[in-house]
Amino acid sequence: MNFDLSDDQKALKETARKFVQAELPDLAREIDDTAEPVSHDWLKRYGDMGFLGVNTREENGGLGLSHLDAFLVMEEFAKVSVGVAFPVFECCAGPVRIVEALGHPDLAARIVPQAAAGEMLVAISMSEPDAGTALTDLRSTARLDGQEVVINGAKRWCSGAGHSDGYVVFCRFDGIQGAKGVGAVFVDRDTEGLSFGPQEKLMGFRGVPSADMNFDEVRVPREHLIVEAGGFGKLMGLFNIERLGNATMALGTASGALEMVTQYVQERHQFGKPIADFQAVQIKLAEMAVKVEATRLMIHRAAAHAETGLPDSQQAAMAKCMANEMTREVTTTAMQLMGGYGYAKEYGMERRVRDSFGWGIAGGSIDIQKINIAAGLIGRRFSQRG
Repeated sequence: MNFDLSDDQKALKETARKFVQAELPDLAREIDDTAEPVSHDWLKRYGDMGFLGVNTREENGGLGLSHLDAFLVMEEFAKVSVGVAFPVFECCAGPVRIVEALGHPDLAARIVPQAAAGEMLVAISMSEPDAGTALTDLRSTARLDGQEVVINGAKRWCSGAGHSDGYVVFCRFDGIQGAKGVGAVFVDRDTEGLSFGPQEKLMGFRGVPSADMNFDEVRVPREHLIVEAGGFGKLMGLFNIERLGNATMALGTASGALEMVTQYVQERHQFGKPIADFQAVQIKLAEMAVKVEATRLMIHRAAAHAETGLPDSQQAAMAKCMANEMTREVTTTAMQLMGGYGYAKEYGMERRVRDSFGWGIAGGSIDIQKINIAAGLIGRRFSQRG
């Protein structure tokens, strides 16, 4: 086992760090104030610098690097804010990976290079009013009609809804019940019959649009069919990349908080000396650092094991679970150490606290990850029904 990053990885990480620290703090504050997502001009800058295509294949306009390389970049963006990092997350860990891996060659050739270049945003549409954790209960339907796929139904909690240019939509095919009936279709935003509800007002994740999606006889070419019925396992295998991306975003939120509070306690004086000189503060810093580093190692292990392929589901679940719990603990402790400055919106720590709670809800809740982990330990799945 070698825990050291390569020289190329160190250079990539440092390039990302210099860019985000110099260019994005003001954008992060603007996004949090307005709830407007990263603009297309900024998205193009991300793409021009290669940050959106780190683990995209070279033939699709990417750098052709590993998932670990992508997560190194993603953490640096997430240290500044979830809002500025979300496009990197969607491109490097989210639905773009599904389109590239499973989509029709013509579809992938159109979508993936545009996403890597910052010319197109893609979102994933999974949850429904009655299907969140119980994803195999989804009711949105798809049927084949000649050379078209026809979609009907409603989706909820779609991050990017209304703003993203395209959507990987999970649907039930041919009325087949359970996981065996679930597949996925790609739908462009301007497709007739697709409409969006009002934007949700969330506790955090400002700048990450979220809304209901409604499909009324939405017709797309057959080439937009990504996975037919029976391919649910393939989709969830790729979703383990998203889970590690989720963990990395949580990690970045926490590691950014740790960096901020470490600087703060050295500058803030009380009783005639920096508060870093007090043992109570030192212990809190150490505890936060241990949790952040342990989480980083779990993510890096899973990503390094996968290289450019699929992460191990058990490793991904463990990393996500740990990261989701850790980021809440670290950001709230950092806010407490900063006192009034931590609670004040002006300084950005309270934003990290708000954002930290979202990751344990998105992408499979903390508790469902623990159930998955237990299933892996015992060697069988546990039914949650009845």
